[in-house]
Amino acid sequence: MDILQAIILALVQGITEFLPISSSGHLILASNLLGWSDQGLAFDVAVHFGSLVAVIVFFRKDLTRLATSWLASIFKRRVSRESDLAWQLLIVTLPASVSAWVFSDYIEMHLRSLCVVASATIFFGLLLGLADILGNPDGALEKMSWRDSLLVGCAQICALVPGASRSGVTMAAALALGYSRDASARFSFLMAVPIIFLSGVYKTTHLFGGEIHLVPILIGVVVSAISAYFCIGVFLRFIKRVGMIPFVIYRLLLGSALLLIGMT
Repeated sequence: MDILQAIILALVQGITEFLPISSSGHLILASNLLGWSDQGLAFDVAVHFGSLVAVIVFFRKDLTRLATSWLASIFKRRVSRESDLAWQLLIVTLPASVSAWVFSDYIEMHLRSLCVVASATIFFGLLLGLADILGNPDGALEKMSWRDSLLVGCAQICALVPGASRSGVTMAAALALGYSRDASARFSFLMAVPIIFLSGVYKTTHLFGGEIHLVPILIGVVVSAISAYFCIGVFLRFIKRVGMIPFVIYRLLLGSALLLIGMT
């Protein structure tokens, strides 16, 4: 992998990781259009680590407050709304984590085709649009119940299908349950911390003994982190004013483009 390829793929990953538009679909599209081979597992781990750094830095105040409340609930038996939310974010990660561990080999062998990615991009994009149109614009994150958080966590299992988009699936689920666009996006972003961390640890265990090129790895981390950080801020401001429909339209166009590529 040369430097230009590393920069472009890291930029694509950073921009699309937290948008409800499928980062896997974009990486496949970029590689097909530019004639690039698969970027490799090490680079994949690097760009996801960069995305993790971005969301931690962006929500550092929220995460510090949640972590403090979580520790207080353990050592001081002091229960609060924030400690409940912290527990929710940890526990709702389990359904997708266990499912990924059980079905990862099957997904790699049978669900990474261009047709599956394109179909998932379109189908889950339509679900996102429906949830955005029918959702309640006033549901606050502070009102997130255990039932609703678990349902969002279970919905995250669908994101194991390439093209579904983890952020898109979780936002759609939260919107459908009556939470505002801002609350749905923030919960999805906070959920990303444990799930990306666990995914990175799992993938890293498969790197031992493999060949690693340091320069593309460092580029992947830095570029994906910077682009993802700025993308989160822009996205949160955008959906408050406009909503999810532009992303739905974009997903329909992207899915159609992937289908055309698959047919040629």
